[in-house]
Amino acid sequence: MTLAYRFMLLTCLAASLLAAAGSAIAGAQRYEPLAASVRAALHAAVSDAAAPELLIADESERKRWLEEMSRRLEKRLPDPDYRIELLTSIHYEATRAGLDPQLVLGLIQVESAFRKYAVSTAGARGYMQVMPFWVDAIGRPEDNLFHLRTNLRYGCTILRHYLDIEKGDLFRALGRYNGSLGKPQYPNLVRAAWERNWSYEPLRLASDADTGRAN
Repeated sequence: MTLAYRFMLLTCLAASLLAAAGSAIAGAQRYEPLAASVRAALHAAVSDAAAPELLIADESERKRWLEEMSRRLEKRLPDPDYRIELLTSIHYEATRAGLDPQLVLGLIQVESAFRKYAVSTAGARGYMQVMPFWVDAIGRPEDNLFHLRTNLRYGCTILRHYLDIEKGDLFRALGRYNGSLGKPQYPNLVRAAWERNWSYEPLRLASDADTGRAN
């Protein structure tokens, strides 16, 4: 057994144990002074009040994604109406922030095991384990980080911010998100959860297939 394969097995085992235990493992996202322009951009990003929707153009694909993700989430969240609300909000906030919704599902699994009121030892809150300092840093001290959409909006906005800082390097951005920049455990846990439990391949639309044949 190679060292790489052994490490992959250990990573998968750790992710499974964390999910089973329902642990919130968020580290401490570290406060860093924000430039005025960055603060303004983040404030605007978390201020969106539009109703969430699945930002998938094709109606049948929207239905397929929602049904598939709902099936996978059923054991964790038995209430079907709440699952649909959560999944719709996750897809909307992730897509709006330029993130893969399946990545965000993997991150939530690792961070909070889909527990709305999860609190880490560092004080991070909710589904995406957002540190409380962000509400002041962004200039919205009245925001409730246990509110479903507020938590998702903050979490996706913060991860997008870290991706921008790291010029698209997901490994380093996830490290920043968890407060463990440069260490492999957390990014590997998120990637393992993402790929094992939430990977999704959209169906090719008939029109796309026809276009391909025509070419």
